[in-house]
Amino acid sequence: MPVAPVAATALRPLAIGAAKITGGFWRERQEVNRTATIPAAGDRLEAAGTLRNLRRAAGREPVAEGFTGRPFADSDVYKWLEAVAWEQAREPDETFGCWQATTSSLVTAAQEPDGYLNTHVRLAVPGGRFNDLEKGHELYCAGHLLQAAVAQFRATGDRTLLTVAIRFADLLTDHFGPGRTEGIDGHPLIEMALVELYRVTGTRSYLELARYFVEARGYGLLVPPGHHGPAYFQDHLPVRAVRTLAGHAVRALYLASGATDVAIETGDTELLDALRATWRTMTESQTYLTGGVGSRWYGEAFGDPFELPPDAAYCETCAAIASVQWSWRLLLATGESQYADQIERTLYNAVISGVSLTGGEFFYVNTLRVRNDAYADDQRSAVAGRQPWYGTACCPPNVMRTLASLDQLLATSDESGLQLHLYAPATVRAELQGEPVGLEVTTRYPWQGNVTVTITESPREPWTLRLRLPAWAAGCSITVNGADEPTGPVGRAVPLHRSWQRGDQVVLDLPVRARRTVPDDRVDSVRGCVAIERGPLVYCFEQLDQPTGVVLDETAVVPGDLVETDRPDVLGGVTTVSVPARLRDGAETTLTAIPYYAWANRSVGPMTVWIDAR
Repeated sequence: MPVAPVAATALRPLAIGAAKITGGFWRERQEVNRTATIPAAGDRLEAAGTLRNLRRAAGREPVAEGFTGRPFADSDVYKWLEAVAWEQAREPDETFGCWQATTSSLVTAAQEPDGYLNTHVRLAVPGGRFNDLEKGHELYCAGHLLQAAVAQFRATGDRTLLTVAIRFADLLTDHFGPGRTEGIDGHPLIEMALVELYRVTGTRSYLELARYFVEARGYGLLVPPGHHGPAYFQDHLPVRAVRTLAGHAVRALYLASGATDVAIETGDTELLDALRATWRTMTESQTYLTGGVGSRWYGEAFGDPFELPPDAAYCETCAAIASVQWSWRLLLATGESQYADQIERTLYNAVISGVSLTGGEFFYVNTLRVRNDAYADDQRSAVAGRQPWYGTACCPPNVMRTLASLDQLLATSDESGLQLHLYAPATVRAELQGEPVGLEVTTRYPWQGNVTVTITESPREPWTLRLRLPAWAAGCSITVNGADEPTGPVGRAVPLHRSWQRGDQVVLDLPVRARRTVPDDRVDSVRGCVAIERGPLVYCFEQLDQPTGVVLDETAVVPGDLVETDRPDVLGGVTTVSVPARLRDGAETTLTAIPYYAWANRSVGPMTVWIDAR
């Protein structure tokens, strides 16, 4: 979820509604999310028994019917409610308002008199509060409740869930911490949720409890079950000592996000520096080309540095979303464009690959390769295709809340002006030195690289507009009212400082064209291969796009031109890339690549991002 730091940060998030995506690629994805994905989720939460658990806990259905689903099922409702709230902020709707009101009322009724709320404990293990911190997910569920409450309050002004969250958080601060119960949850998330609740309420004890949960990691407070070691829970090292992420990827990244929040609000530069060093290790040696993370199915875990096998990639959708959340916090804390670059890469490739173009089916795992005659031995396997829901349904509502709140990642402000981080048709409204400033962005990005920014309102005094130059965009250009401006090196935000007038136009021209990408030699699983990228998009080869008789596993690309073709009739409208190749017998052929996010929307078959180039 978006954040609103209280402490000083290099960049400040804009007020909710100040930046609005008005069209193009992301608006289309948001509309599918609003009209198809979120409404269907309400039905699936009902069918899965998740909403029935709340009704039973609230006394609206017989308690004797027990609990249905996984211990963490409550969290799926809270993420869905968060998505509903962000949609209400984008465009209020009577149906969404009804969902928010009725479900929030149900959550309120399910809360126990002392503030505790967890339907699994209430219905399945009465008297078992906080007795299974390793696997019980009580604080994880509480964290999602707090996040939904904050979103609902910020987006709509509704305090219903906020009241529930405050009561529960007060119970937690009385129960956990130094001098009280020494314990941490097996699945981090509560840390960033408590910090955000502190940011809304000003209650310092929430921040202090979050800091305790962060600092208590790495001291053996959790007992790993089965074959898992302490790294699975992020309990193998103190957070400050970690430089290479290990264990369950989603847990690791939620903890890193919460620790970054704590570092920001407490002014802990040592902790922030440690987290930045860890982020560098992750992005340089533990992240796939798509931005996905998690290279081991066992433990849904990070692998060692440069252990990035494409066919064994786990790349859980939730892990990609968690990566975006962490990078966003680091962007606010530092103002450095490398974090926005990573957000863009991850959103376009590793996040939206997790949901179908129609919005009704989901990937839990986002592999980078499916071999010929691959066998689907697990529901999560890409070979099984996207699913309408999962028994562990964390990913679908996570995608929903991410897309619903995406406008809030477009731009930020600081004392000197505004910064644009993501490029989409949009309007931006803010205040600088108490005076209004406004922008209108028009573009066909990511399909084309021309981005036009028109000043619609401006303070009288000079101010700075900063535009991010992606690291891949060497050769980009900028004009202001038709006059060339120096860009300097890419991978940073270029500052344009002047007295702006209404109607001034800035044109950023990014070289959105197909390019070959060579992997780091240390990634032995794809050594000798290449991938195709175009602008921010990673491409892949699907078997059904190739000539008859061509087997992807038995081809290699060869030097030659990359031919781009706009295909409005394919996959909702994409640009394909044709690549010269040869077969095993030496015969020449041509392969066709599509954007990776769109694969498996026509059928599921062999696919690869990396392809042999030897």
